[in-house]
Amino acid sequence: MNFRNIQFNPSHLLSGLRPWLNLFIALWLLGSFGLGWLVNSFLILLGLLSITPIILFFGFRWWLQGNLVGGCCPVCGNEVTGLNNTQLQCNSCGEKLFIREKQIQRFSVEGTIDVEVTEVSYNSPEDS
Repeated sequence: MNFRNIQFNPSHLLSGLRPWLNLFIALWLLGSFGLGWLVNSFLILLGLLSITPIILFFGFRWWLQGNLVGGCCPVCGNEVTGLNNTQLQCNSCGEKLFIREKQIQRFSVEGTIDVEVTEVSYNSPEDS
């Protein structure tokens, strides 16, 4: 065994411990200088960032349940779904529709009177 080739290099020993030593020193400094509030605020911020998407998801579902309207097209009777107080077009007949107060109506220009036609049977006196 030749002792001349044995070399002691402390940099190899510390290279694996360096990240752990840095973390330990950082935590020790934060604890000794009373900067625990910094760690607490970071944890609170991390908690808020993780819970915010969940709150937004359930809030959006609640809003959508109150504003999503489904019904039949007044022209062709096809099923139509849209948001309250919006305009849309029927997929089947192409009629422009407007959803107001959770009712699906035909879209018409201001001043237009929409009339519903009914068929009436008529027997003339001459036919009898």
